[in-house]
Amino acid sequence: MGATAIWLRLPLCAAGMLKQPLSTGGHMSSRKAETNDDDLSEEARATPPGLRDYITPDGHARFSAELRALLHKERPRIVDIVSWAAGNGDRSENGDYQYGKKRLREIDRRVRFLTKRLDRAKLVDPAGQPNRGQAFFGATVTFVNEEDEERTVTLVGVDEADFSIGQVSLASPIARALLGKKIGDEVPLRTPQGMTIIEVIAISYPGGE
Repeated sequence: MGATAIWLRLPLCAAGMLKQPLSTGGHMSSRKAETNDDDLSEEARATPPGLRDYITPDGHARFSAELRALLHKERPRIVDIVSWAAGNGDRSENGDYQYGKKRLREIDRRVRFLTKRLDRAKLVDPAGQPNRGQAFFGATVTFVNEEDEERTVTLVGVDEADFSIGQVSLASPIARALLGKKIGDEVPLRTPQGMTIIEVIAISYPGGE
């Protein structure tokens, strides 16, 4: 199936609404999952409903791989431990049994989260973004602050962000400040130290030159 254009309206701080074209990489959840806010992270709940389900292909693949590993490797391994430990006397004083039951609860919670997240996921491939001169979902943006310190971030889905590798979620203050901006734009950004100004110096997307 070819890429399908999706038109979003992204809320920008003090800038009204910005219409943004994105393209999906041939996949979208075939049915709507009922969204219960209790199943969402705090950051996801703070994100507009139209955006909270967006996920990059890398994030989707990572979540899918984690779900498979939990279901087919980790959970069966812990079930075996619990079964073995259950036959070793008083369960209330059995460390292996208690650990195994606790770990099973953790695994089951994570499996429920991943299953629901993938079920309602809207897979968006940033490589299909036609407006590459502006920062939208999936963009990698480099900016400098007032101290000429340079930083690069990639704007990704709310649950897939990994700050250690420069990924920030759409719900984060920096992403909301950068959405829709172009190279050369100076952007006010609220930080724990107060308001500052950053300047966008580069924007790129996967598949670009």
